[in-house]
Amino acid sequence: MVLHSEISATSLFKALRDNEIKWAGNRKLKIYGTLRCKSGKRMKMENRMLFNSEEEAIQQGYRPCGHCMQKAYAKWKKDAFK
Repeated sequence: MVLHSEISATSLFKALRDNEIKWAGNRKLKIYGTLRCKSGKRMKMENRMLFNSEEEAIQQGYRPCGHCMQKAYAKWKKDAFK
């Protein structure tokens, strides 16, 4: 897990090219999703966390995005509000 504003552009592009970073999340809202998510692309860089895996995001306490991960979000919501 790395904060977007703390990684250089060169390192970020290399990590994306090498598939080391596959997920992004909002550190204030504790939501994670795909790198192509419309909502995720709008978040401020200082709030964007980058993850190597979905499991890493979940382990850090993030929940799935309701826009780009609708099935995972529905499951999370069902489990969270039992």
